[in-house]
Amino acid sequence: MKDILQKIIAHKHIEVEKQKLLVPPEKLAQQLALPTLRATKSMRMALASSPTGVIAEFKRKSPSKGWIFPEAEVTEVVPAYEVAGASACSILTDEHFFGGSLEDLRKVRELVSLPLLRKEFIIDPYQLAEARLAGADTILLIAAVLTPEECLTLAKAAHALSLEVLLEIHNENELGHLNDCIDMLGINNRNLGTFETSLGHSYRLAEKLRQLDSNVLLVSESGISEPSTVATLRTEGFRGFLIGETFMRGGTPGATLTKFIKGISHAD
Repeated sequence: MKDILQKIIAHKHIEVEKQKLLVPPEKLAQQLALPTLRATKSMRMALASSPTGVIAEFKRKSPSKGWIFPEAEVTEVVPAYEVAGASACSILTDEHFFGGSLEDLRKVRELVSLPLLRKEFIIDPYQLAEARLAGADTILLIAAVLTPEECLTLAKAAHALSLEVLLEIHNENELGHLNDCIDMLGINNRNLGTFETSLGHSYRLAEKLRQLDSNVLLVSESGISEPSTVATLRTEGFRGFLIGETFMRGGTPGATLTKFIKGISHAD
């Protein structure tokens, strides 16, 4: 079976080209030049100064689990995340595979003061301009779908737009994608080909990064369901924890996050 990631990227190339026909890059450039463009917030600083570092994700479905919370309203969930104590929020904007949209990001930007991550499969600088205009503060680059050269080009372009960069890797071979424009390094515990999850990836790669003496801020992504796991990962040097399904699945994301954060403080 063709792996899920390949399917997503093939679809993304078609999607981006169609969007460029609807809204040409020149139009986005004009909007980016307007003096009314809002300033961005630092997700790296928010995570570094937080006692918990939870990046709460808004996620309606996934390719591996199907629908998680199909009727979820971003304008209700993300403000509830902020009240519950999230350090930042991640908004999935892929529609076909994850049930999200760029409109979700636009809607919630006016409602919260938290740093927002556009969680997307970014393959083109056009998507960076979209993210900046929609209200994102940080963008995700996935090493598995980019060459190191493409990663550097996109990271530089993101910084030129005042966007921070979270680079996601899954294995040691992808450490070569690190560059001076990467603000945060996310270790994805989920294999993007099979969508199987193992927290062992975070522990193993954290040790490798200590050997490299890298000062990049570490984020653990996927498969985190217990507050005690966050407490343990913090002792390994992680300062960010991207968590979505754990909060979204119960139907009361804000309340679940509140309980989760209390659990972190008790586990310390």
